[in-house]
Amino acid sequence: MKIDILSLNFEEVLAIANELGEPKFRAQQIFEWLHKRHTVSFEEMNNLPLSLRKKLEDKCEIFGLQEIEKLESKKDGTIKFLSKTHDNALIESVLMSYKHGESVCISTQAGCRMGCKFCASAEQGLHRNLSTGEYLAQVYMAYKSSVHGIKGIVLMGCGEPLDNFDATVNFIELITHHSGLNIGARHITLSTCGLVPEIYKLAEKKLQITLAISLHATNNKIREEIMPIAKKYDLNELIKACRFYAKKTNRRLTFEYALTRDINSSREHALELAKLLKGLLCHVNLIPINKARGEFSPASKKETEEFALVLEKNNIPVTIRRSLGGDVNAACGQLRLRHLL
Repeated sequence: MKIDILSLNFEEVLAIANELGEPKFRAQQIFEWLHKRHTVSFEEMNNLPLSLRKKLEDKCEIFGLQEIEKLESKKDGTIKFLSKTHDNALIESVLMSYKHGESVCISTQAGCRMGCKFCASAEQGLHRNLSTGEYLAQVYMAYKSSVHGIKGIVLMGCGEPLDNFDATVNFIELITHHSGLNIGARHITLSTCGLVPEIYKLAEKKLQITLAISLHATNNKIREEIMPIAKKYDLNELIKACRFYAKKTNRRLTFEYALTRDINSSREHALELAKLLKGLLCHVNLIPINKARGEFSPASKKETEEFALVLEKNNIPVTIRRSLGGDVNAACGQLRLRHLL
């Protein structure tokens, strides 16, 4: 079986070059072709000897993505990509434009096994984990459609990043490498539904990324109803892990909170959330929920603003997320699900 070279870090590419009897500068050239020029073919590496390109072709493979569908929002320029992997798995990624630049939201799994009820990604279950190279291929595909280049990365598409822990950490190492896109770690956001052991494990690495917790509830009863992971790790365990993470990394956490009418959007819920997060280095991001399958209704603008006001009065930093790409199925899993059904 050939080596997935796009998933290898620089030291691993160097080891291959050494094995083939090549000097270190060849490894640097190969690495830059992959991660700075985003080539999908050894043949294109025209500053390498033909003999080396042939050896690489025999030993390694570059697993790119095949674009199946590309939708561009007429409202805000958001671009949604549906892509197919080498083994025909479908994955999604989204290129989003903000005042500070363009960011890409990528998938970490084909499907998801977490089962969150408001998320279309979970409806067909987990097909498989994605490789580090498949993470990168999504970013490089979006890069070609960007105007000013990619300024930020969000691991918040299909899948649970911490359920694919090693590939996720390797991706962060590669995407921040000075010979690649060189994205600053502080411009990377990793979103998790709350895998407690992996949060502790991630904290020990002391990465300077932003950890975002998909919270969406202020007590176990509500969270268990909409997020099955809460039955395994209760809210107290999760918040304890978050406090450990903030202390260990000295990084502010983000709590993603999708306001859903008649479920988690009342003043009482806001007060409960403020109490839960008191004293924690954090920020709350209120999300206008995107109706993936029509089961949940978004809170009204008034409810959302009142919820934010309660948090502010209780010294919890809060913002209301701008909804992007509503006309191109930009919520994770929607476009993929449409092709699977």
